[in-house]
Amino acid sequence: MSSRLHNLVIETLAQRIVSGEMAPGTTMYSEHLEEELNVSRSVAREAVRVLQSLGLVETVKRVGIRVLPRERWHVLDPSVIRWRLANAGKGTQLRSLTELRSAVEPAAAELAALHSPEDLSAELLAVAAKMRAVGRAGDLQQFLELDIHFHSLVLAASGNEMFAQMDSMIAEVLRGRTDYGLMPEHPHEEALQLHVDVADAIQSGRPEAAREAMDKIMRRTVAEVQGVWQHEPRVFT
Repeated sequence: MSSRLHNLVIETLAQRIVSGEMAPGTTMYSEHLEEELNVSRSVAREAVRVLQSLGLVETVKRVGIRVLPRERWHVLDPSVIRWRLANAGKGTQLRSLTELRSAVEPAAAELAALHSPEDLSAELLAVAAKMRAVGRAGDLQQFLELDIHFHSLVLAASGNEMFAQMDSMIAEVLRGRTDYGLMPEHPHEEALQLHVDVADAIQSGRPEAAREAMDKIMRRTVAEVQGVWQHEPRVFT
């Protein structure tokens, strides 16, 4: 029960902050949160500590809990990504993340073709083949889980530990696309084939082909979802 309450407080406050309901500079007080959300002092304080660790708030002695501006948020954290995708500004968030993926994932595919262990490249090819079958069948939920696994494997197979740590972030982006209706009912045949092409190029040790196929995947992704952010202003910090 305590864990559920803890998560509920985190989610409630995070959504208020990320949505703009609580503007930067807004001050909260722990005792007010305890009363409003009907939770104990320890639950409220631990929730605030989590939000503080993500850069959403800071605790100021003799002042209270202050909401921080977006440039202080840990924008690559999966929880922050999920909260932002659930709000009105999801276009800006989706654009930033898609552009980041477009820069990183082709490079990761190229490195994977050079360095991937055999077991990872074999698993990647099997996942790509299953994605094609599931995508053609129109099972979007299973396709999503396979897609998350596929991209995670590419990052891991690169042998770059920083790329590999991006897997949770990319998983949230892929879940967001499905949850908010930004995926076609049936993945396009070309997209399905491109995933197979990436996996085949990695397994056969063809770095240029792996990079090119992953770049095409990302360009298709941009073309499919850019309407969401078309009129969103860019963020300069």
